[in-house]
Amino acid sequence: GLPAALPALSLELTVLYNSLLFTVGSSDSAIEEESEAIRQGLLRVLEACGACGQDLSAEDLWQKVLQEVTAEELQAPLHRLGALQAAWWLAASRLGSTASLFRLLSKAEDPGRVHCSEGVNELLSLIKAWRVPAEEASLPLVQSTEDLKEILCTTAAFRQGLQELEAGNLCTALSLLQEAVGGFCSKRVLAQIYTCLGCCAQRMGKPQTALQHLKRALQVDFQCLPALSHVAAVYHELGETEAELQALALCYEALEKKPSAAASSSPHFLMRTELLVHTPILVSLLRHRHPSEVKYLLAQRCLQDGRVADAVEHYLDFLALLQEGLQQQVPLDGSSALPRIPVVFLETASALEQAGRHQDAITVCEEVISRTTDLIPQWRSGGEQLRVEERLEQPECLSPGAGLSQKKESLCCLAWRAAGYLHQGWAWAKLGESKEAITQFSRCLSDLLRAQLHGSGVEPTEVEVLQKIRLLSLVGRGIQFLELGRDKEALLDFQHGLQISPGDPAAASYLVQALWNLSRKREAAAHWQKFSQSPLGEHGQQEGQGRPCPLYLVSCLKQATFPHSESLARSVQDYLRTAGQDPAS
Repeated sequence: GLPAALPALSLELTVLYNSLLFTVGSSDSAIEEESEAIRQGLLRVLEACGACGQDLSAEDLWQKVLQEVTAEELQAPLHRLGALQAAWWLAASRLGSTASLFRLLSKAEDPGRVHCSEGVNELLSLIKAWRVPAEEASLPLVQSTEDLKEILCTTAAFRQGLQELEAGNLCTALSLLQEAVGGFCSKRVLAQIYTCLGCCAQRMGKPQTALQHLKRALQVDFQCLPALSHVAAVYHELGETEAELQALALCYEALEKKPSAAASSSPHFLMRTELLVHTPILVSLLRHRHPSEVKYLLAQRCLQDGRVADAVEHYLDFLALLQEGLQQQVPLDGSSALPRIPVVFLETASALEQAGRHQDAITVCEEVISRTTDLIPQWRSGGEQLRVEERLEQPECLSPGAGLSQKKESLCCLAWRAAGYLHQGWAWAKLGESKEAITQFSRCLSDLLRAQLHGSGVEPTEVEVLQKIRLLSLVGRGIQFLELGRDKEALLDFQHGLQISPGDPAAASYLVQALWNLSRKREAAAHWQKFSQSPLGEHGQQEGQGRPCPLYLVSCLKQATFPHSESLARSVQDYLRTAGQDPAS
């Protein structure tokens, strides 16, 4: 409450500088409201000089103070406060204001033009060109201005590098992040910068360079587990499955252990780079995966690579985690690697089937079927059909968004339930129970018929999955009819399958087999010639290019493959020769 007095201002501004740093250090955050304390300090300086600036913005207030206050003893305290102001503006991404402030602090002449197209090099050069005022021995500082300058340089380079990375300007981002690597920061932040460099190099299509940066991050701070996650992603991109699985296993093991608080120790400063760089892209790149997510990735990669026994082990471990309240562990913002829980169950069933544990697969699928049935409104309300229309228009221009969202959710539940019956059908078939298998395949088809799949043109992904399930059910049921000698019923299923996916190699081959069994050899030979003259599965396979089949259906696709192609081809060719026809025609 005392009036501002010029002789005491130097001490007053130094106390303000120290107190603001203590506030930042104790709260572990750069608080924007602290800028108000700086504003009040500047107003007191103007008051002591007989001027006022109550109505001025922060930028204009700084300009007025630095241009009008010429007292030599106030220059050093004002520069220190200016550095703190710059820190808050950097934290708030006010880069233009920061650059203008350093022009004033350096008393540099503004040429009135942008120094470079991005404006980033100008900011860094302005901070580096700023001459730190000499510190007075009689006024001790809790953090030296020289240290603060180095932190501002590192922050400016790091933050701008992240902005350029997010904008897709990868070369500029790489240059700035490399500048930040040589800056003044803790080991923890240095590891984060190396991680961002690795991600940048990966996006530039330089996986080996990315690996070098990511490994460097782990050397600097072995607790930088996001770097290990990115290492696994790079190995996945390179197709080096063994190395990827090792990285994921290490990541899971590390996540299971409680980290040591002192692992990333470094000299402690009240104002630090990590307090000034907290952007959405950094949060995304450095997100720590939960152990459950890594466990799922291990299971998924093993299944994709055909390591069935390992996949089963990891999937069952993951399902055990569900009993421990997994929903409370995993973020629901879309950043998680986890799919919907029914998908995980179906993938588990697929792994169990491939491992020969068919009864266990049936049990897992029963859980999916029972849980999803109650989630489909049409099933719950008594048999009303779910109409699924395939449109060429954009489905995203939604005003009645809730209705479309509900329909899509019902469609997903329908796909999961039908896939559950599909897997049960194949599992019963492997157990030699053809009648039970036919029952499950028929239940799957019944569900899909109730959904009234129809339309033309480009199909949405969900509808395409349902059509694939329908095709696999028809082929599966047809195969079981063949096993029971019910060739006419088998023929009908294969014909329906080809209507869904013309040219599908499995349905086409089994159709020829069914006709052959029915002694309709001329028709069988004609169909065989038709399908053998064009690339196998040309039509059916090209439809889905760019839309990979869900992992939980891959095992069903393998089981639907026709196993007797060569012997059937020889039989048809012998028939054609006997009938006096040229098999090559």
